[in-house]
Formats: sequence, structure tokens, C-alpha cells
Amino acid sequence: MKKSLNISYSAVQGSYWMYFGAIMSFASVFLLSKDYTNSEIGVILALSSIGAVILQPILADMVDKMEQKPLILLTNIVAIGLIFGTASLYLFKMKSLTLTIVFITLAAFMSSLQPIVTSIAFHYSTARNPINFGMSRSFGSVSYAAMTSILGAMVYKYGTNAIPTAGIIILFLLIVSLLTTASISKKAVIEADIDNIDLNKMQKSQQKISLSEFIRRNKNFVIFSFAVMLIFFQNSVLNSYLIQILENVGGNSNQMGQLFSFMAVLELPGLFFFTQIRKKLSCQFMLKLSSVAFAFKIFLTYLAGSVSFIYIAFLFQLISFPLFLSSSVHLVDEVMDKNEAVKGQSLITSMMTLSTVFASFIGGFVLDLSGASSLLLISSILAVIGAIIVFVIIDKIKVSAKSIYKS
Repeated sequence: MKKSLNISYSAVQGSYWMYFGAIMSFASVFLLSKDYTNSEIGVILALSSIGAVILQPILADMVDKMEQKPLILLTNIVAIGLIFGTASLYLFKMKSLTLTIVFITLAAFMSSLQPIVTSIAFHYSTARNPINFGMSRSFGSVSYAAMTSILGAMVYKYGTNAIPTAGIIILFLLIVSLLTTASISKKAVIEADIDNIDLNKMQKSQQKISLSEFIRRNKNFVIFSFAVMLIFFQNSVLNSYLIQILENVGGNSNQMGQLFSFMAVLELPGLFFFTQIRKKLSCQFMLKLSSVAFAFKIFLTYLAGSVSFIYIAFLFQLISFPLFLSSSVHLVDEVMDKNEAVKGQSLITSMMTLSTVFASFIGGFVLDLSGASSLLLISSILAVIGAIIVFVIIDKIKVSAKSIYKS
């Protein structure tokens, strides 16, 4: 059962990240084809991120109150709604207020599904039937890589209607994989209920702290989270506006899909082998290393005069995204009490989301006013500032936390 459960949950991760790639990674391609300007696209992407921020705690609260079956049911309901929303994209030939509202809603609910997909792993995983989340998430990256490469070629050959077509097929795969996961986990549900009871007892015994108290006790970590927002600004720019950046050096949607695929493949070693890497390198060192890699990646992209040079710049993805993401998550567990950890993880996630909001708003307007080179230069400057903050503050976080625990 354990092997089957991991396979079925990996399919859930794979289908979710394929849909994410179809809607978010190809958002600019789709909206540009409907005659939206870069500024309008930026507003749409920013509003969808804000919508996701509002929806995520609502759905998360629903998840916390649900057992396994209703959890799968909720996810399938959202997926079915996304199918109808994605299918409606065929109806729009040019930009309109209705298309704007539909796309914002679609992207917001798609992003809001992410914490639910993650929660499924922890709801079903038990001591006897554990789900290997890292392995499953790695399969999500593999699936994303394959899908973006194929979809880029399909869009280049057949046009942007290939995007909703791929999205609908992927959502059906998501529903099937969710139902399969529920089906093969019937025995694990009983064990999960027992585990959750014990977990609830532990959570009740932990003292909760206010946000102001959290900030007072973790000032250095709060400063670090600000650096996260600056560093991930460039990551959001590349995710949202890669087609405009490529067209600036003579590229097209087919090459965009290949580049997204290339980046996703480069993430795999860092994600899959992070546990082994962590035994040799501290989280603080990896955060320094990956922040520098982020800065080099975006600066070399700024200098690039061809698509081939951008491939060279993107080689830094090997040590930037996977090490930074994994290290920041594990750093929270290393330096914070359990009653602080949830707020710590939430703060990091919020900063990443804010970076997407700012990158979407600012990026669209900068592209229209000054072009891709100016946007890449701004992103490079922010990434360097973020890296400097990481170098100055990251080693102080652990010392700060230790001093708190001694007091």
C-alpha cells in the first residue's frame, strides 16, 4: 500500500504543477494573444495573487476542519470548477472585462489549491504508510518540465487555444489521481485519524504567541523575510514575463516552454537530495550560496543578447531555487519553537506571495514604459540587495533564537 500511496500522491502533485504551468507560466502568452498590454497583464496577475492570499486561509481553515474524504471532495469540487473556468477561455477572441474577471478568478483558485494539495499528504501519511513528500514534489517538477516543453511547442504550432485544451486534460488527470489516492488509502485513514488525535493533543499543549510577540522575539528573521521578498522578485518576473524577455532577444513561445522545462529539471537534484546535502552544509550557508546564485542568474539574464546566453544564466537555477526554498523551510524548524514555527513558515510564504504581487504590478508597467532590459536591471539590483541582507543577517538568526531559549 505504501508504494501505491506514494505513486498516486505523486500523480496528484504532477497534475497540479502541470496545470500551474499551463495557466501561470503561459499567462502572458495567452493574454498577449488577446491584445492585453504588459501593464494590463501585470494588474491581472497581481490581482490573482491577492485573490489567492484571501482564498488560501479560507480554504486552509476548511481543510483543518475536514476528515480525509471531505478533503478530497473539496479538492475535486475546486478542480471541477476550474475545468468549467478553463473551458470558458475558448469563448474569448479578444480582451474584455469578463475575460479579465474569469482569468483572475481562475488563477486565484488555482494558486489557492496548492496548500490543499500539500495538506493531502499530511492527512494521509501515517507511521505505517508514510508519504514521501520530497519525492512526490520532485515528480511535480518533472511533470512541470515535460508539460511546459510540450505546451510551448504546441502553442508555437497551433496557437494559444492549446493552453486551455492542455489545462482541461490535466484537470481530469488531477481528479482521477485524487480519487485513486482516496481509494487506496482507506486503511491508512484509520491510522491517520489516530495520528491526528495525537497531533491535536500536542498542538493544544503548545502555547500560542501573538504576532507582535513573534516579531519581538524574531527580529532578525523578520529582516531575513524581507530579503526573501527582494530576492524572489526576480523569480516572479521570470515566471510571469519570460516570453517578453525572450522576444527581446529574438526568442518565441516554443523556446519559452523549453526554458521553463530546463529550469524545472535543474531544480530536481537540489529538491530530491536536499536531506543528504543538509548533512554536509548548514542552512545558513546554503541560503547565502543560493541568494548569490539568484543574483547571478538574473544579472546574466540582463546581460544576455541571445536565447543561448539565457540558458547559461539559468544554469544557476541548479543551486538557487531548490536550496533557497528547502533551506528557508528547514531554518524555521531549526531556530524556532514549535509554537512559533507556523508563523515563521507563513511569513516566508507571505513574502514570496508579495514578491509576485509587486513583480506583476511593477513588471507590466516597466515593460510598457522601458522594455525588458530595464525590468531585468531592476530585478538584478533588488536581488543583490536581498543577497547582501542575507549575508549580514542570516548567521544572527540562530544566535538570536538560542539567546531567547536560554532566557
